[in-house]
Amino acid sequence: MSEYFYEVALLKSPLEPLTYKSQTPINIGALVHVTLARRKTFNEAVVVNAVEKPTFKCTEIAEVTSKYYDTKMLLVAKFISQYYVSSLGEALSLYTPFEVVEKVQAHLFDSQIELSQEQEKAFEFLNQKKQGLLFANTGSGKTEIYIKAIEKHLNSGGQAILLMPEISLTPQMQKRLERVFGDAIAIWHSKITKKRKEKIIQGLLCGEIKLIAGARSALFLPFENLSLIIVDEEHDESYKADQKPRLNVKDLSIYMAKQHDIQLILGSATPSISSFHKVPYFRIKNSFFETSKKISFFDSQTVLSLNIKNKIENTLKQKKQVIVFLPTRANFKYQICSVCGKSVECPYCSVSMSLHKNAKALKCHYCGYTQQIPQTCPSCKTGIIHNLRVGTAQIEEELKALFPSNTIVRFDRDTITTDKKLKEVLNDFNNEKIDILVGTQMLSKGHDYHNVTLAVVLGIDSVLNMNSYKARERALSLLIQIAGRSGRKGFGEVIVQTKNKEFFEYYLQEHDYENFLKDELIFREDLYPPYFKMAKIIFAHTNGLKAKEEMNHYVHLFKELKEVEMVGFGECVVSKIANKYRFEIILRSSNIKALIQTLHSVNSSLAIIDMDTIK
Repeated sequence: MSEYFYEVALLKSPLEPLTYKSQTPINIGALVHVTLARRKTFNEAVVVNAVEKPTFKCTEIAEVTSKYYDTKMLLVAKFISQYYVSSLGEALSLYTPFEVVEKVQAHLFDSQIELSQEQEKAFEFLNQKKQGLLFANTGSGKTEIYIKAIEKHLNSGGQAILLMPEISLTPQMQKRLERVFGDAIAIWHSKITKKRKEKIIQGLLCGEIKLIAGARSALFLPFENLSLIIVDEEHDESYKADQKPRLNVKDLSIYMAKQHDIQLILGSATPSISSFHKVPYFRIKNSFFETSKKISFFDSQTVLSLNIKNKIENTLKQKKQVIVFLPTRANFKYQICSVCGKSVECPYCSVSMSLHKNAKALKCHYCGYTQQIPQTCPSCKTGIIHNLRVGTAQIEEELKALFPSNTIVRFDRDTITTDKKLKEVLNDFNNEKIDILVGTQMLSKGHDYHNVTLAVVLGIDSVLNMNSYKARERALSLLIQIAGRSGRKGFGEVIVQTKNKEFFEYYLQEHDYENFLKDELIFREDLYPPYFKMAKIIFAHTNGLKAKEEMNHYVHLFKELKEVEMVGFGECVVSKIANKYRFEIILRSSNIKALIQTLHSVNSSLAIIDMDTIK
């Protein structure tokens, strides 16, 4: 009697593939049930390889299900496990498997959208380049180009994904897509019910659903004929997963598009520097509606200055709406000079130093250099370094006291806890039931606010002075995104509280984001991505000494590396999370292979590996 031997990857398990036997042949990619050691419970696993009979005794595969993972899924999962340093089982568990269902007849779509001349040029460019970046100013009509591209692929028998940051999956966007694609579109994100998810998967498998608009996990659904991936707001850092495997869905989309000959459109008004550097782009500067914008800057210690209060009052009198932005919902602490607005920089790295937890020292997150908080500013020699505390709750309170007859609502992760709540607030704001929306980064995510004529931006210096090589990119991108929410139709005004007027003014008024990206590429050469790859290894344990010892062990080993540079090690900025003490090593290299080999050499149960770290 014949016996067949297979390697199977256990789903959600950090174990390497294990060998099992079967009395009958099994297809590679089949979802099977197996038992581990002497346990009675079944584990789900995927058949990844047929092998010769091994020298050791093998357990039999308990059951072969009708579900399966196709060759494309297996190929991408192998890449994820290699590049992002996870097991094959962890990578495969991202996917929803295929199952055999009866197909339904497809029908054609007509969006009846007429593109402007500029949009038409962009559309042609993206078709021609196969993988392209749509670098389009806020309000220039990116969505129309997306819809045209989706329509073209669906009418040719293909399937499409429109990836968006979860917070951008607004009711407005859903309605626009449903108007054109009807029941052929489904919205996919973390808050939809299990029952709804199952229905969507069945619809996708039988061919009723052709387009999925969704957050990160939409990329891992069972697409038989995926021919278009669109990544909207491609600069958004929420595309990077914070759980293992710590992959970046935007980067993975680029990989999949190249591997499987899929058309890829990355879209943003403020593209990431890596996409700008690697992907051919088409620039649209003009806005779809006639708009004009006035940007003014003020340097005031008072968060809500008299000037701002007057501007808000005038806007409300004209029956227009206001958005007030703060970088974080918490009371965010940062160290800046009261005169020149600069933060204290590390003498060995081109990044700002952060306040250490005991508040007695400033520390560089990259090289571990520590110094006392200086009495006076090292840059201008006259200003005093001080803490600034600002929070959305505090601003909301102040505004309610100033404008008691107006409706003021907070828009951050503390208040918007459910999808229902998000829809309610956005609908109320668009229906003009809310006068002032006070919020965090959530305000910058692709929402259309047509009656907003004033955007107030507070505390942007805290983003600019963050202790990261990406600080300038984050601050300018965020400011442009928020500024783009004011005056979508007609006149809009933006007021920015900053001590760094020269930097923002230079790129907002004299030049633009494209110039900034070109300048930033020069600044990053020989130092940071996109020219170098960076990775972070965090060692976490409830016993801080153990975590530190483990880090020191690898610091000693990595000092001998030739092609990989250790740019920093020490206690993490957030030194304790969920009762675990955290220490880290930061590596960089221009040799991807050498860096990946180094990461795979880490054999520690305390280690969390983050390839292409964005922190």
